Amino acid sequence: MIMKSESISSRTLTGNVISDRMEKTVTVLVERRVKHPVYGKILTKSSKIKAHDDSNLVKEGDRVVIAECRPISKDKSWTVIKVENEKSGS
Repeated sequence: MIMKSESISSRTLTGNVISDRMEKTVTVLVERRVKHPVYGKILTKSSKIKAHDDSNLVKEGDRVVIAECRPISKDKSWTVIKVENEKSGS
């Protein structure tokens, strides 16, 4: 499901929605796996990003693609582009 008809910016990330309590904003948990520079162990690093959801259709548990955009507020510089898969109903 496409949210915006804008062109996708060069920087996109994929993550899970962990909060949808705000109006037109969702919190997305983005995880990435990196190798430790000295010890070589694979670590999982995560960051929570606030993204703009103009339609308020995205729910907690959904996997979404977000793209960088102009700053919308103090904390929001990302927007939801599409929902990859939705959490099965409850």
